[in-house]
Amino acid sequence: MALERSDIGFLLAVASRRWNETLERRFAEAGFPEVRASYGSLLVPLFEEDGLRLGSLARRAQLSKQTITTMARLLERDGLVERRPDEVDGRASRLYLTRRARAFEGAARRVLGELDLEVGRALTTRGAAELKKSLETVIARLG
Repeated sequence: MALERSDIGFLLAVASRRWNETLERRFAEAGFPEVRASYGSLLVPLFEEDGLRLGSLARRAQLSKQTITTMARLLERDGLVERRPDEVDGRASRLYLTRRARAFEGAARRVLGELDLEVGRALTTRGAAELKKSLETVIARLG
């Protein structure tokens, strides 16, 4: 099979890169230039439940603990989370959202909603639903 720019993997990679670039540009325009698209791996679970342990974040984000630890340091550096000792297990720590991260949550919802609408306009309603379902299937099969 010839390698071409129309291959699914290539198109997924380009679409993902463009999505992330657009997210970061719009986050900066909304007043949050420090937020990177990759931060969503930690922020989304923390928006759902603040004060998670790193191991729980790793499972929810489907990333290694080492990756989560590195990302947590970056979010701490950028003032989005703070690490506190676990009250039950002093060897463990939990991540908590800062005021800055809480302020970002509304902007993130708005930006993501706008991007969903833009992508949805490029597809039919049925096409958007099929794309989401197909991507979920791909993720599950490759995971």
